[in-house]
Amino acid sequence: MRALSLTQLRAYAIGRTLFAPTTLLRALHKLGFLQADPIRAPARAQDLILRHRVKHYRAGELEKRYARLPVEEDFFINYGFLPRASYALMHPRGALRPWDRTQKLRAARLLAYVKESGVVHPRAVEAHFGLGNVTNYWGGSSSATTHLLDALQYRGLLRVVRREAGIRLYAAQPSWPRVSAAERRMRLDALIDLLVGTYAPLPRASLHQWVLRLRYAVPQWRTQLPAALARAKERLAHAHVDGTDWYWPANEQPRSAAWQRAASAERVRLLAPFDPLVWDRRRFELFWGWAYRFEAYTPAAKRKLGYYALPLLWRDQVIGWGNVSQRDAVLETSLGFTGARPSEPAFERALGAELAHLRAFLG
Repeated sequence: MRALSLTQLRAYAIGRTLFAPTTLLRALHKLGFLQADPIRAPARAQDLILRHRVKHYRAGELEKRYARLPVEEDFFINYGFLPRASYALMHPRGALRPWDRTQKLRAARLLAYVKESGVVHPRAVEAHFGLGNVTNYWGGSSSATTHLLDALQYRGLLRVVRREAGIRLYAAQPSWPRVSAAERRMRLDALIDLLVGTYAPLPRASLHQWVLRLRYAVPQWRTQLPAALARAKERLAHAHVDGTDWYWPANEQPRSAAWQRAASAERVRLLAPFDPLVWDRRRFELFWGWAYRFEAYTPAAKRKLGYYALPLLWRDQVIGWGNVSQRDAVLETSLGFTGARPSEPAFERALGAELAHLRAFLG
């Protein structure tokens, strides 16, 4: 059989994740996992990802419809949205660090309060308990109540029922059944398949890195992850291409003409920093030969691309980036390119269509 090329792998990655726009629920199931981020520049990452994959999608639609969809907010590789069946694979979840006696007492009281109240807003919980502030992950200060709500959600004791103005509202999660050793093995295999299904094709080093990161999704089974990774490498399709081992779902054919046609379409797309197509930075550099970096948390003076640079995909090449903002109901766009800006009229037409699509998405 003719050897698989990096060009074919790149087209496969583009075609399988930038599938034809469909309904919101179908898109969520096809994606498998949708990473979330609170920054709006010009919209949240989850909305920017969905706008390419859902017909007539508008910013904020997921938040508005979330309570009616069989999906959950939870931590997987990162924080985001998963189909409810996938969410259930990770629970009952343990914790990487146990609570001390004071934390256990506070958690028990807060959980009892939520069970009695039904659905709670963090402000109501803060008003009732008044726990003060704690140092958060980023080194700043945040509400101890919010921190504890997050911890209870992480442990599967609370779930997010909806959001109001972007703020999570919580309810108690019914208790989870115990998991047998055979069931645990099946769940770990399914979670790795979910990961690969979302981000395939993955180079070997990335597969190892992200499977081991599942220790945050299933800390109670983290010692079993190396064995699950070994099983996955036997189960998944793979090939050695340009000096790198690549992995993807066993039922997919990277050489498919459908993937190649999708990747060659004369389309411009401005992608979210956490879009599945650009999410793995190692793969990004192998595919496109330059380093994309997310610089929202980089000091302004040290930024090279911009605060929230959106990778710019033209046909099958990421040729640059765009920074997009809204001011007085006007969309302002600044583009940068890794080389010369394409001179073809087709590129300018496609760019205009993409910016019109972005305006409609933002309303």
